[in-house]
Amino acid sequence: MPTDYFGEEIAARYDDEVDGFDPAVLDPVVDFLVGRARGGSVLELGIGTGRVAVPLAQRGLRVHGIDLSPAMVARLRAKPDAKEIAVTVGDFATTTVEDTFTLAYLVCNTIMNLTTQDAQVACFQNVAAHLEPGGCFVIEVGLPDLQRLPFGETIRPFHFSETRLGLDEYDVANQGLISHHYREVDGKFGKFSIPFRYVWPSELDLMARLAGMTLRERWSGWKGEPFTSESTKLVGVWEKSG
Repeated sequence: MPTDYFGEEIAARYDDEVDGFDPAVLDPVVDFLVGRARGGSVLELGIGTGRVAVPLAQRGLRVHGIDLSPAMVARLRAKPDAKEIAVTVGDFATTTVEDTFTLAYLVCNTIMNLTTQDAQVACFQNVAAHLEPGGCFVIEVGLPDLQRLPFGETIRPFHFSETRLGLDEYDVANQGLISHHYREVDGKFGKFSIPFRYVWPSELDLMARLAGMTLRERWSGWKGEPFTSESTKLVGVWEKSG
């Protein structure tokens, strides 16, 4: 069973610290997913506290989520607008639900929480088994910042302020990274670290092909920004054959 890094302490402050609740950030995500759902049921992998799932439900979609963290799920279930959202606690690479969907999605780099290639491949296969023919799998994931690493270095800062410091530590040989978060609590800095496996766009395409899906769209953002060599993020859409 994978490790749950999002226990009660993280869950309690998650909604207050995540920037993605700003309508300017969230609305394009919801609009994009609504358009690909075609009015059908949707499956969110790593649903967390429902940042994306709740507004999708408010837009009339039936949402089912999978998440490893009971603490995050408890925060979701406490929200008045989440009453109709079904949630299954488990590893989204292998956990199954008794339903089929027109859309499945993973946002905010959550595919990287699966820290082996085998687990990421299994995730695609699990999604394919839940999608209806013609259904889509959407992934939002940041691209590795290897070209921005100082020569010979493996650590890159990604956030710096008076109350918070974030550092990514790369393991290039194994496509791994550990994100270290230092946060001020009661005048002292506490440390929270979480491992990831970064993944390349072409690798995701191959995982999709192994699961019977093909690439349909590739963007660098939720507003349909073109994907180029300078892109720092991928929003990919793969379609199930059938």
